[in-house]
Amino acid sequence: MGSGNAIRGSRVGAGPMGEAERGDAAPRVWVTFYCANRHETRPSFATDVAVPETWDCPRCGFPAGQDSDNPPAPPKTEPYKTHLAYVKERRSDEDGEAILEEALSKLRQKRAAVKRALEAAGRN
Repeated sequence: MGSGNAIRGSRVGAGPMGEAERGDAAPRVWVTFYCANRHETRPSFATDVAVPETWDCPRCGFPAGQDSDNPPAPPKTEPYKTHLAYVKERRSDEDGEAILEEALSKLRQKRAAVKRALEAAGRN
């Protein structure tokens, strides 16, 4: 039922790409990196580029170095902080009291102005 000599899934010009069509591959060097969990990673780099000091481990995400006996230490994770915790780091208790008092005085002034406006409207 087919058309006989048609090759399914191909088109004109499609074919295996060889070195002649792609060009020559850049010379590569494979460097071994080790993380704190003793995972070994071997990415390849072009020979004409500088190899980085550390590489992120694809298995655990820790930084990896080239010395298997002394890999980089895992990063310190900070516990989650609330907005209030960050505010307390930046402000002292005295600063907080001063800011609170300023905000309360503004609120009291607004309430007094609204109260006066309502009383004035009730008189007319």
